[in-house]
Amino acid sequence: MFKDLRRGPEFYRYLLRLVIPVAMQNLIAYSLGLIDTFMVSQLGNEEMAAVTAANVPSFVIQAIIYGLQSGVGILISQYWGKQDKHNISRALGVAVYVGTGVSAIFAAVFFFWPIQVMDLLSNSHELSLLGAPYLRFVGIAYLFNMIASIYVSAHRSVENPSFGMKLFGVSTVVNTCLNYLLIYGKFGFPEWGVMGAAVATMIARMLEFVVCVICALRSKKLPLDVKAFLHPGLEMCKRFLKYSTPVIADETIWGLGASLFTVILGYTASSVQMLAANSVMGNIRNLFMVVFFGLGAATSVMVGKAVGEGRTHKEIMSLSHALLQFTMLVALALTAISMILLPTVFQPILFPLFKLFDESAAIATAMAVTTFLSIPTHAYAITSITGVLRGGGDVHRSTLLDLLPLWALAIPLTALVALVLQWNYWWITIAIQTENLLKMPLAMLRIRSEKWIHDVTVSIGKKDPS
Repeated sequence: MFKDLRRGPEFYRYLLRLVIPVAMQNLIAYSLGLIDTFMVSQLGNEEMAAVTAANVPSFVIQAIIYGLQSGVGILISQYWGKQDKHNISRALGVAVYVGTGVSAIFAAVFFFWPIQVMDLLSNSHELSLLGAPYLRFVGIAYLFNMIASIYVSAHRSVENPSFGMKLFGVSTVVNTCLNYLLIYGKFGFPEWGVMGAAVATMIARMLEFVVCVICALRSKKLPLDVKAFLHPGLEMCKRFLKYSTPVIADETIWGLGASLFTVILGYTASSVQMLAANSVMGNIRNLFMVVFFGLGAATSVMVGKAVGEGRTHKEIMSLSHALLQFTMLVALALTAISMILLPTVFQPILFPLFKLFDESAAIATAMAVTTFLSIPTHAYAITSITGVLRGGGDVHRSTLLDLLPLWALAIPLTALVALVLQWNYWWITIAIQTENLLKMPLAMLRIRSEKWIHDVTVSIGKKDPS
């Protein structure tokens, strides 16, 4: 059963060299989210619920960013397999143009109409008034974060994942320090509360952008062909539209769907308690899943490079099975660890630290149990869909597999249970997890078919007039 795992130590050293920096990068990013949540939680459950609601549209932007990262990563990783650095700059240029345009639109909407956007996200206008200043500045922050994240993705796709880890590590320290100063008004800084958290995030994202611009002009690992970057050409635009647009659409529509869970919780009778518990458990869940986000990214790079190098279908299938089996072993171990930590650390220590008591603590416990028990199915979905299928260029089918279980099953079931039947919060948390229960068998069937292996690269000469 595990014969594909019988590989030399060099394979696993290489895998870990890709996984660990990406996992650490995500760990840093999600740790910042947890720190933000902790600092805001000290202001009160209402403030924490307001920030949770305000982060719903921000999560959609993050999904678009991830979609752009994944989409351009498909092209870059396969061009990297061919050592075609000129076309890597072209692909990067198209992604930055698209990302800047999209994020600028969101930033404008959030800046000029924050209260109107917030009113769509919960049944409490008071939460809208609390969260509007946060949303206004976070929108600007993601304009800079979009460009930085695309550049980080390019480095990840050329087997240099440590760049993102270092960059976001520095920005997280800056963000955390500014949070302390601007939320609570320490050392003579203004006491801005919720808005202070957003301004801190905006300044940190601006710093990321400046560092990326400097590195792009000086990097030896990924030398930027400025002319190709600024004028990527019509042929590369077509390549990007064909293979990246489905991935971007996938992540955007998935992000919108995932955000609807928070909106549904915001319209329940216990909306403040639901949103407060979801804010804490959402960040804890992300911390536990960072290793699988790293495995998914590493899988996409390794499979994409193998396809670009012209490996046989048998070799690519064996590689994919090894990565999926390794993912499941790690997932089972992490599930056991998380279930042990729930009664020993989370309930007695962490929940009270975040001001979760009584009903909000009970809701957080239900979310923890259902989330932790779903780690294996969630992990398999990440590595198979965002790793194997996308890395192999199977963007249309991977998009279908990613969206169908969410929109056809999990969202309507959660809305039915929470808003129509008004069942206990345990049933609501179970309904949310049904997405990955359906994704896993569907992804298995597609991978076994071997119809997902496609070389998405084309030869575009430097003198291409387009």
